[in-house]
Amino acid sequence: MYTDEMRASIEKVNETRKKRLEEKPPPLEPDEKQKLLEDYHPDYREDKQRPVRVGPNAGDRMPVELATCLEGRTRLDPDEVSLNEPDYDVDVLIIGGGGAGVAAALTAHLQGADVLLVTKLRLGDANTMMAQGGIQASTKPGDSPATHFLDVLGGGGFTNEQELVKVLTSDAPDVMNWLGELGGMFSKESDGTMQTIHGGGTSRKRMHFARDYTGAEIMRTLRDELLNYPVPVVEFCPAVELVLDEEGKCAGAVLQNMETEEVLVARAKTTIGATGGFGRLHVSDFPTSNHYGATADGLVMAYRAGCKLAFMDSTQFHPTGVAYPEQMVGQLVTEKVRGIGAQLVNAEGEQFVYSLETRDAASSAIIRECTTAGGGFTTFTGQPGVWLDSPMIEEIHGPGTVKSELPAMHRQYERFGIDMAKDPILIYPTLHYQNGGIEIDENGESRQLPNFFAAGEAAGGIHGRNRLMGNSLLDILVFGRRAGAEAASRRDEVSVGRPHLGHARRYNEEVSEAGLKDAVSPMLLPDYLYGKAR
Repeated sequence: MYTDEMRASIEKVNETRKKRLEEKPPPLEPDEKQKLLEDYHPDYREDKQRPVRVGPNAGDRMPVELATCLEGRTRLDPDEVSLNEPDYDVDVLIIGGGGAGVAAALTAHLQGADVLLVTKLRLGDANTMMAQGGIQASTKPGDSPATHFLDVLGGGGFTNEQELVKVLTSDAPDVMNWLGELGGMFSKESDGTMQTIHGGGTSRKRMHFARDYTGAEIMRTLRDELLNYPVPVVEFCPAVELVLDEEGKCAGAVLQNMETEEVLVARAKTTIGATGGFGRLHVSDFPTSNHYGATADGLVMAYRAGCKLAFMDSTQFHPTGVAYPEQMVGQLVTEKVRGIGAQLVNAEGEQFVYSLETRDAASSAIIRECTTAGGGFTTFTGQPGVWLDSPMIEEIHGPGTVKSELPAMHRQYERFGIDMAKDPILIYPTLHYQNGGIEIDENGESRQLPNFFAAGEAAGGIHGRNRLMGNSLLDILVFGRRAGAEAASRRDEVSVGRPHLGHARRYNEEVSEAGLKDAVSPMLLPDYLYGKAR
């Protein structure tokens, strides 16, 4: 599958492999790392970000694509939606059927709440299912939640909301026990001890995994468990607007069936937004590893209802997205590949950055190598990239390791005639994660909108300006469970007042006054008619 030109570059990678076993670049010093980010990371490009012009974060800088979504008019006319006779009336409404939403649903149901889960696509169609590498938790001797806490803070540039990091790392061991009790099958040693490896930016080996389909295994476990309970799940029915009551508290949501376009109303004492991120907005024109439904819906609805967003100028580009073959461009190459020994090398076979550098720095170094440093390789379609030397894994751990530890990834490349155990693979950063999101407290509740919670990628502040590998699969479960528990606990104390969409009407007026008339949001699904999402 590789061209002759690519083969010539691969030979240089092969020739330097044994030398690179002994000579490894050190992690970047703080000042050196900051300069690299400022010079090459997409977050620092002035042409790719601008201030949003309306709403609670007006004047704050964020990606152009997200600002346009937030400035959009509502999909439905607020004056034409009847709210007085809801189609559903529940204690807890959960919007989103990925890991965070299902964790919340399980927890709330088992606390006795009447729960409804609605999801845009099918139950489990989410970024959770696509996550590969692992989940962090301090379960081994020599590690602790405190050490995990320091790693998370360091990875986020010490900008994280510390109370959220404390919750994340303190709850982590219990989350792993919970997954085990539910039947989650993780990779283990012969004595039954769970295997753990390093991730970028970690000081301990605390990455638990199920080969290279960890997210799929977690989603399987949660989904199978949920289906054992009488929790109604409405598929292909996204929320398009939150509903408030006369006291300004969240009182449910307006839904729209994607097949029939029927408008439905769900009244709820508490609502949990677990809608995922914004990868399919293709921020800064990057390809994305995200699921098809990741279009920032939850951010748009919460923003219109008065929720502030945090860290929205910070986007995570995963260093290793597929750059070749073209049919796989943007797909994630899990960090576990580097965690077990693969190295980032340029077209001349030189290792130009510490392979387990944090994701923001590694991505910036790759972009630098493909632009000003001139060490990248460009395919015949114009896609730049560098080599990820996956055969180094076999050099370190022995023959057969790639296929046994990375079966899903090996199989994907094999479909295109590439054996990643024998040949390096071409990679380039891909839009992977929304670092920011809705401002929440330690139980996932919005700091501005009472009785509305956010969990998973829709929530902000946990990871600061950069997320470490394995902490997203962790945070969806930690904050999904916490949001579900807190929401359920209010079922006897919350009474829903008169519902209205006055906030949506006022937002439309604000948009019109600002002269913004083009966009309609939430987007719901990307439109690739013209080659990219609009």
